[in-house]
Amino acid sequence: MSRIVNIVIYCFTTAAVLVSLPSLTAQNTPDSPVAPVPAQIIAAKRAFISNAGADGTSVALFEKIGDPNQPYNQFYAAMKTWGHFELVNAPADADLVFEIRFSAPLIGSGKMDSYAPQLDLAILDAKTHFRLWTFTQLIRGAFREATWKKNFSQGMADLLERIKTLAPPPAADPAAK
Repeated sequence: MSRIVNIVIYCFTTAAVLVSLPSLTAQNTPDSPVAPVPAQIIAAKRAFISNAGADGTSVALFEKIGDPNQPYNQFYAAMKTWGHFELVNAPADADLVFEIRFSAPLIGSGKMDSYAPQLDLAILDAKTHFRLWTFTQLIRGAFREATWKKNFSQGMADLLERIKTLAPPPAADPAAK
């Protein structure tokens, strides 16, 4: 008899969850208010890229593949290629500081632990030093070096796309028309 009661309770619980799903997704409709992007990010013209390093496990990985500063170097190159911000050599000359860090925290599942490699990016106001925005971009793991490099590059590209959603496109030059 208790097995039947458990099945009935399970069915009612499942039904209640399924019925509540539409109301949960309704909160994210296009009519929902969107919090503003900090004005400092929108107005910024100059940026300083800060290398916040990597955790101990990750440093060993990057040294093994030959570039212990790969996250910083690749992020700097990506930002320079994008060209939205003038990259400066000192934080005092910048409007924003982009602080890039790589970590691979150990994730335990109870049966098998694994690493979750990720890029962490903090955007700081250079004048007040307040953190304005933070991104965490997961990187797919790999066993082969070539696959790792591909996955890392894809994660970096995804991070840059996320940054682009914050920064407005440059204004059109009226003289160009």
